[in-house]
Amino acid sequence: MDPVVIVILVAALVVVFLVASTVRIVPQARRYNIERFGRYRRTLQPGLNLVLPVADRINTKLDVREQVYSSDPRPVITEDNLVVNIDTVLYYQITDPRAAAYEVADYLQAIDQLTVTTLRNVIGSMDLEETLTSREEINSRLRAVLDEATGKWGIRVNRVEIKAIDPPATIKEAMEKQMRAERDKRAAILHAEGERQAKILTAEGTKQKDILEAQGTQQAMILRADGEAKAVELVFQAVHRNNADPKVLAYKYLETLPHLASSDNNTFWVIPGELTEAVRTVTRAFGDQATAGPPQPVQPEEAATADHDDTSDETRIPQLEAGSMVSLDAAAAADEAEKQAAAAVSDAKAEAEAAKSPQVQRRGRTSGD
Repeated sequence: MDPVVIVILVAALVVVFLVASTVRIVPQARRYNIERFGRYRRTLQPGLNLVLPVADRINTKLDVREQVYSSDPRPVITEDNLVVNIDTVLYYQITDPRAAAYEVADYLQAIDQLTVTTLRNVIGSMDLEETLTSREEINSRLRAVLDEATGKWGIRVNRVEIKAIDPPATIKEAMEKQMRAERDKRAAILHAEGERQAKILTAEGTKQKDILEAQGTQQAMILRADGEAKAVELVFQAVHRNNADPKVLAYKYLETLPHLASSDNNTFWVIPGELTEAVRTVTRAFGDQATAGPPQPVQPEEAATADHDDTSDETRIPQLEAGSMVSLDAAAAADEAEKQAAAAVSDAKAEAEAAKSPQVQRRGRTSGD
């Protein structure tokens, strides 16, 4: 081969190599740190960049997008001396490629260790209950400490989240028992409240029922009393309107006597003091009807004697004398009326004794047993 051609080919290859070494294309969201003879020169931005061949070289290639780093569970001791395993999730972003490459050897490991130490300091000042219920506070305190420490490394910590907090198995069992007890307590309280409300409603309903029944009974008694009053008033008006004879009233009075002890619950009875007066009135009435002639005037001495006898002994029935105006028919009528009254009283006593005798026999059986 011709030496000139060889020289030309070699020169062409050198030119191609130099051009390829001069041109650097950086993708979007990437940053390249350039060193010239081992010293940091500049950071290449996305796009087409020219460098000196052989003299400049790429040291680090960094991704400036937001990154997610999940750490492994780490044991942490709480204030009440309980060991819990906590793992965190870290969201960070490189803001200064030069500082991220030259200020710290391994920024991920540095962030991880800083997270663990900060987390132990924060959790060490809290008990287990506060640790489980204060995640937002823990996250904010972790973020503040990490953002301050990683700022000089060219890294911005956007968020720090606690992914899980795992207490020991015994603590989990105790927490489950406590939660079950709390639920049982709430259920018992709700059940008691329901029963209390039901009893209150039942009592109010019973109260309203009793009030309505009492009002109904009152109205019924008022209406019944009004009816009885009107009936008595009508009877009274009818009696006065028809000008009833005293003998009719006395006869009705005697008719009422058998009903005095008609009730089964009566254990004693009262004979009214007007009984003899009613018998006397009937006797006089029948005597007036049986007298053939007009009544003869009574002598003053006899009238005084009769008045004296009436006032001294009201319960004694006047005896029929030979000189009186009452005939034999009137005396017989008086005797018959007296017999009827005595029979009515006897019947009432018999009914009362019959009603009382089963109770006496029952008491005798009870005492004998």
